[in-house]
Amino acid sequence: MNPALNLPGIILALVVAQRLGELFHSRRNEARLRAMGGVEAGAGHYPFFFLVHGGWLAALAFWVARGPAINWWWLGLFALLQIARIWVLGSLGPYWCTRIITVPAAPLISSGPYRWLRHPNYLLVIGEIAVLPLAFSAYAIAITFSILNALLLVHRIRVENAALQDRR
Repeated sequence: MNPALNLPGIILALVVAQRLGELFHSRRNEARLRAMGGVEAGAGHYPFFFLVHGGWLAALAFWVARGPAINWWWLGLFALLQIARIWVLGSLGPYWCTRIITVPAAPLISSGPYRWLRHPNYLLVIGEIAVLPLAFSAYAIAITFSILNALLLVHRIRVENAALQDRR
């Protein structure tokens, strides 16, 4: 059997397709935001997200090629995180993108999970980076990429908070 066609491989392919779709959606929103006068903050750290998140997917692809067993509890939790992701993206609507782009005089979003949390999307990503590898018993991938992602998020949250400080 082709290793890429095993169930973990199919799950990972769906996650990759989802992420590519989100990048396409992000690019469209980014163009709209820039046309509205949006300004990007923190562009210097953006390539590191591609390295970490791309490396996470590549490491998972290498691991999944071995045909690991699936832990259905962790996979179910990952599915719940995807539902929450849709809620976050829907709450941000046209303001969601993978870059930090602020539009002058645009309101801060305070609906959906943003009623209770300042950065719910980042909490979801933290969960996803840990949980999906755990669904495949890839503990080292979960730990390594969780640490790398956390280091990036500490910086990114500071940059984002500074960019939005006058709208609190």
